[in-house]
Amino acid sequence: MSLFYVPNLASGNNILPEEESLHAVKVLRLQAGDEIVVVDGTGGYHRARITLPHSKRCGFEIIDSQPEFGKRNYKLHIAIAPTKNIERLEWFIEKVTEIGIDEITPVICRFSERKTVKEERLEKIIISAAKQSVKAYFPKLNPQCTFDELIKNHRAEQRFIAHCYTSTQLSSGGKQNNKNEIPEDARYSFFHKKLLKNEIVPSKDVLILIGPEGDFSIEEVAKAISLGFVSVSLGESRLRTETAGVVACHTVSLLNQ
Repeated sequence: MSLFYVPNLASGNNILPEEESLHAVKVLRLQAGDEIVVVDGTGGYHRARITLPHSKRCGFEIIDSQPEFGKRNYKLHIAIAPTKNIERLEWFIEKVTEIGIDEITPVICRFSERKTVKEERLEKIIISAAKQSVKAYFPKLNPQCTFDELIKNHRAEQRFIAHCYTSTQLSSGGKQNNKNEIPEDARYSFFHKKLLKNEIVPSKDVLILIGPEGDFSIEEVAKAISLGFVSVSLGESRLRTETAGVVACHTVSLLNQ
């Protein structure tokens, strides 16, 4: 059964948007009486029947409704630095939407190579991926923000920052980072990262920070730790930014099933 997205359906708007109408009538050649599935992006899953097969304003009537379809007992928010190659960020958006996520925030960090994203393009990817994976809840794409804005304004029950630093790397020094940037009260948490999979408490809201290709700066990690974020690892492999985001999302999803 074909699935269509109709925002603001609760207001009694029983008309498919123009793009969806065109697809239903011209591509799928649906006729009056044919059954479809309509989702509103906020949990509503509706079985419906075509009443007016018009290519610009396809009308339908709802036969049966399931509110809160696929609702989870936790919320997952991933804040991720936009990748230099925008297609990699788009791939991340598509895959985490398919897996299941509630919020995505592009976050600009010290070492970010990309400073802007086209939200309209990402929104289209979210809608397409949510429809393909039969999701009634669509993730919210937040406006991009700076790292400092993100860590100060979000207070999820569980807050994590994933990074690649080890004590050996820090001891050897580097051009862009200085281990002296780590406050004394944050050093233990910085050097003793925990595996994300061992830290997730099921049924609690989660916020995970994923850095850019050059990783977070030491100062950024230390700031996050000072505000209650837990320093974590996603495993032994060194992952690309978009891969790390997908791994984090899938880890949380599995541990909550």
